[in-house]
Order: sequence, then C-alpha cells, then structure tokens
Amino acid sequence: MKILGISCYYHDAAAALLINGEVIAAAQEEWFSRKKHDPSFPHQAIAWMLESNGISLEELDGIAFYDKPFLKFERLLETYYQHAPRGWRSFLKAIPIWIKEKIFLKQQLRKELKRLFPLTKECPPLFFTEHHLSHAASAFYPSPFGEAAILTIDGVGEWATATIAHGSGNQIKVLKELHFPDSVGLLYSAFTYFLGFKVNFGEYKLMGLAPYGKRKSEQTQSFVKKIKEALIDLKSDGSLALNQRYFKYSTGDRMTDDKKWEDLFGFPRREPESAFEQQHSNLALAIQSVTEEIVLKMAATTAALTGSKQLCLAGGVALNCVANGALHRQQLFANLWIQPAAGDAGGAIGAAIAAHHIFFGQERSNLNRENDAMKGAYLGPEYTSFDIEKVAKKYHAPYQHFSNQSELCKKTAALIAEGACIGWYQGRQEFGPRALGNRSILGDPRNPEMQQKLNLKIKFRESFRPFAPSVLAEDAAEYFDLDGDSPYMLLVAEVKPERKNKLPPEYDQLPMQEKINSTRSDIPAVTHVDFSARVQTVHQDTNPKYYQLLQHFKQLTGCAVLVNTSFNVRGEPVVCTPEDAFHCFIRTHMDYLVLGDYLFSKSQLTPNPKTTAITNHTFTLD
Repeated sequence: MKILGISCYYHDAAAALLINGEVIAAAQEEWFSRKKHDPSFPHQAIAWMLESNGISLEELDGIAFYDKPFLKFERLLETYYQHAPRGWRSFLKAIPIWIKEKIFLKQQLRKELKRLFPLTKECPPLFFTEHHLSHAASAFYPSPFGEAAILTIDGVGEWATATIAHGSGNQIKVLKELHFPDSVGLLYSAFTYFLGFKVNFGEYKLMGLAPYGKRKSEQTQSFVKKIKEALIDLKSDGSLALNQRYFKYSTGDRMTDDKKWEDLFGFPRREPESAFEQQHSNLALAIQSVTEEIVLKMAATTAALTGSKQLCLAGGVALNCVANGALHRQQLFANLWIQPAAGDAGGAIGAAIAAHHIFFGQERSNLNRENDAMKGAYLGPEYTSFDIEKVAKKYHAPYQHFSNQSELCKKTAALIAEGACIGWYQGRQEFGPRALGNRSILGDPRNPEMQQKLNLKIKFRESFRPFAPSVLAEDAAEYFDLDGDSPYMLLVAEVKPERKNKLPPEYDQLPMQEKINSTRSDIPAVTHVDFSARVQTVHQDTNPKYYQLLQHFKQLTGCAVLVNTSFNVRGEPVVCTPEDAFHCFIRTHMDYLVLGDYLFSKSQLTPNPKTTAITNHTFTLD
C-alpha cells in the first residue's frame, strides 16, 4: 500500500511517502524552492520522492491532506461573525483566498497533482484528516510504543488548539480538546510578536532569549503575575482562557493590542532588529516559565486521563525543547517520545500514516520495538559523488578525496580541534527543523570564541543565540544532566556541575553581551547563559559516519562533544543540494567543507567569476 501525505498552504509545506506503513521519504518544499518556510503546494518535494522511488501518481492508493479546510472555514466565519463589525477589512481580505484555495481544496489538489504528473487515470482517492489527528498520528504511530498517551499542542488547527488522546495498536481516541481562540501556541506567538520576532518563525528565538532574563528579579516576577492575572485564566488541568481584549489575532492583522500590552508591561513593542534591553529578556523568561507551567499541567492531566506510562508529543509547542526538558525531568511518564518534525511539516507524515492505520484499517507492525520508525529523521534527498564532482568542476574548486571513511573522519576531527569551522554534508537530509549531523556546521565546543564566530561570521544572526551539542550517546551522562536519549535535539538539559566554571557574584547583573562572553564551562560554545544545552545524542545505528567523527574527535581531544548547528545562514533554508552547500561555504567564513567523501579548503580556492558572484550575494535577513 502506497500513500502520499501533504501539508501546505500555511507554512512549512511538506510531503511524505508511506509504503506498507513504512515512512520511506519526507521532504520540505523550502529545501527545493529555497524560500524559507515556503507554504506553497510541495511540487518539488512530491516530484523528488515519487521519482526517486520509481512510483507514478496512479500507483498511489491514496493521498492524505493534513487538515480539514471546511472546518477551518467554519471557524473563520464564526469568528468574524462573533466579532463583527470588527475585523471587517481582514475578513474582506481573507474570504477571496479561502473561497479560491481552501473551500475547493479537493479540486485545487487534483489540479496541482495533474500539473505535476499528467494522469492517464483518475487521481487517487483524497483523504482529509483533522489537523490535530495528523499531529497525534505523527507522534504515536512512528513511536516505539504499542500503547501511549498523546498530547498535541500548537497555535490552532481547525478548532482545536491542544488535544489529549490515547493510542493503542492502530487506534487513536481523542479524550479532551482545547478550542480556539484559547491557545498556548497563539499565546507564545503573541509574545514572539511583541518582542520583535516574526510569528510562526521566531518562537525559537524567544526561547533562546529567555535565559538572559533574571528569574528572581522583581520585574520578571511582576511580568509572570501580570500574564496570569490579565492575559490568561489558567486552570489546574492546564486548560486556559485568553483575555481577548488584549489580542488581535482573531480578526486583525497582528497578534496583540499593542497599546494595551504597552500599558500592561510598561514598555512598547520592540521593533525588529532593534537592540535588546533587560526588560525584553525578562518578559521572554516570564512567558517561557508560564508556558512550561501550562505544559506540565496538561501533561499531568494527560497522565490522569489515560493512565499510560508512555507519552508522545507533537504540535508546534512540542518544539519548545526547554519545556520538553522540564517535562522529562518531572517524570510524569516513564517514557517520552517527541516527533522530530513536530510542527506543520510533520503533518504530512501524520496524514499519510493516519490514512494507513485509520482509514484503511492496517495493523501496526513491530509494536514495542526498541527504536522508533523515523529512521533518525534522515528521510530527505541524498546526492552522489558524481553530483559533488560536478559542483567542483563548475566552480574550479580543488578537493581532497578520501576513499576511507575513517581517514576522512580523522582528518575532519583534527581540523575541528585546530579551531576550524566545518560544513558537514552527508547522506540523506534531516526532516524537521533540526540539523542532526547530515546538513550541519560543526565546531569545537571547548573554544570560548566559537559561539560568536558561528553566530556573527557564519550564520549572520543574533549573537545571543545558543548552539547545540552533539554528543556520543554513551558519553552524554558525563557532560549533561540527562537521563536517557535525545536523538532529535528536542530536550534541554543542564551541563554537569563538575563542568561548570565558577562565575562572578555579579554575573546575573551583567549586560547580555558580557554574559555571552563569559566562559561558563569547559564546553563553553554549547553552554547557554543558564548552563543549559539542547542536546543531541548520536547513535551508531542511525548515523554511523557522524558517530565515527565524534569518536575520532574524542580520541584526539578527550572531548566527546561537537558544536552542531544547521547548515544555512539566517533567512535561508538549510542547504539541500551539494551546490547549495558550496554556495553557503563560499559566502561565509567557514574554513572547510566536507561534501560526502570530498574535502574542500577555503584557502585553496582561487577567485573566478562564478565564485565571485556567489560571494557578492546579499543575504536576506528575517
């Protein structure tokens, strides 16, 4: 049985291919279009996965879409009706789009598919799953559990903004829902907007800013109190009601009533790209703390309703790895599994796998397996040596080729130990927002200057942003207070006490930049200002080449950790093709590029018209 899953028309469009219940491929449209968070129909992602697997459109048993547009349209109409005449301009702007693209989505999908692949037969059957069922399916079915509680939290689907469900075998039963306009995800996005970041894209920046807040300060505590008293009515079960007088997302073109928020918190909305002040960090910490409290309350309710010892998480809020870390430490569940593509992109997998198990009634295989079914999230395109050599020839780029994998890893480890920044491009691309060692930029975590070098000279992004550590799975406990694995970089844990440096008594009062410059541990490049780290445990069975690189780095330096950040610059998607990788390499201060078994050195490149054109490219900043 072959099923195609599709997620698109909102943000992070993606497609996934399921064959006999196995996730064969998954890809995001932005990889191919080079438009970050591309929401358009995933033509190129679908074309790649069907062609690379030798499957025609007619061979598919079904095509599943990740939400139900009619229910979304119902929400839109009811919301505008309730708030009329407010939001009239927004209504007039939205309705033509909904009528053209959303109400007649079935026709639209058939049209797009026929444009992609001329059909000799009828289009395969179309299935539409509810948005949160797609999230729940993406979390439960690929998990290693035969039975589990399922918690999904995001901005909004059709009506649901959070669901509690129970999965058993091939069935998922929804037990409880929180409905629009009350939403944890929209609450967090409102603070994302107010603090000057882009909604749906900047929430992770807000999470990275929060640790610069002063937890014990009167201002931070006051912000927490104001959030709870003025903005939300939080119940003991984790459900909440948002005070809509402070929000504009229901009918307006922005998230908040800026004047009311300014009166509430005592400062105006931060303008994008403007300087950060302590009040911004304190407010970020306040909403992060409240979000963690809400997630923990929801998880406790989930445990009580299901009685399960396993929990599966999905939805955009499940990408809040700080909240996930708090949940993991709370030990409400014996086992926790988080869908690595927890946001809307992962809905493509969820829709396809829900169709397989629920619509077609197929049983799950290999229940209670040791590993999950996501294959390390390495589900995207892979390119050949021929593709790499074509790029080298096109740009007249000399390289060193390694026929022995161990020698390549040994050489790369030595370069990293000498202070080099390496573009590391291997195998199949990672599906989801995290680079997991196949489309990564790597550095030495012991180097106190590495964080600033990567942020300012390579990623071209805000200097406060932290970097994640990749660590050999068996050595993780020597570096981080982490009980268990974190293969998808979705848990935050503290650096071990014995690795922390003693900080000056006035550390908490230091300005942001001085905190950034402080050497906080013996792995400073991956230690955030609050001694936390977003950990990726690397396993030999899922990524043997990356595992071997870490082994060689450990043998050479005694350190089993590498700095790992996604292979892209700010404002652009993660690189997909070898040529994308070469472009990124040329345009930044990366020292070396490893494409498969080919090593390129920046110092050996000679200027030519093609590479000069690349380096003169102007970056688009978000």
